[in-house]
Amino acid sequence: QVTLVESGGGLVQAGGSLNLSCTASGRRFGQYDMGWFRQAPGKEREFVARITWTSTRIYYADSVKGRYTISRDNAKNTGYLQMTSMKPEDTAVYYCAAGLTSERIPTSPEYAYWGQGTQVTVSS
Repeated sequence: QVTLVESGGGLVQAGGSLNLSCTASGRRFGQYDMGWFRQAPGKEREFVARITWTSTRIYYADSVKGRYTISRDNAKNTGYLQMTSMKPEDTAVYYCAAGLTSERIPTSPEYAYWGQGTQVTVSS
């Protein structure tokens, strides 16, 4: 069992930066892939970024590529999402997820464990 807690959300102006953290409890976090997803009001949850458990493969949604950076520190049971050059359309609740996933579909939401989410609001 893994419990995930996101932190670091908040209000930022367009062009600004925020750093999200995802802290996990449970000894197997380091063996799971980790993903970040987001859900804007009235929209479906969408893939943002994914990092394998070894940090050797990283994927980004086209909408955040070049602006966001996903990383993890397995020794600290923590994952990160650094967000820069933020836009109003980045406004959403951001969720981290962990689990065993397939390389064939890196954007898949099929993760076993999910956090409760943290609100990110980007003002214009």
